[in-house]
Amino acid sequence: MGFSENSKLKEIMENENSKAVMEKHIPGISTNPMLKMGYGMSLKQISGIPQAGISAEKFDAILNDLSKL
Repeated sequence: MGFSENSKLKEIMENENSKAVMEKHIPGISTNPMLKMGYGMSLKQISGIPQAGISAEKFDAILNDLSKL
């Protein structure tokens, strides 16, 4: 599918393989009640929100795993 830092969270979470990558790096993300609020945002935008808790290292790891799909 070709996910990148500009992919919208909704696209990522609606694909079972990329959803599994997100769960691997952010356990519980798929059941987080705040998830849908971020659906219109890109992965890069979400990583810039401190409450998301996505460090630069975690962001890079997520992108690396998504690039393999």
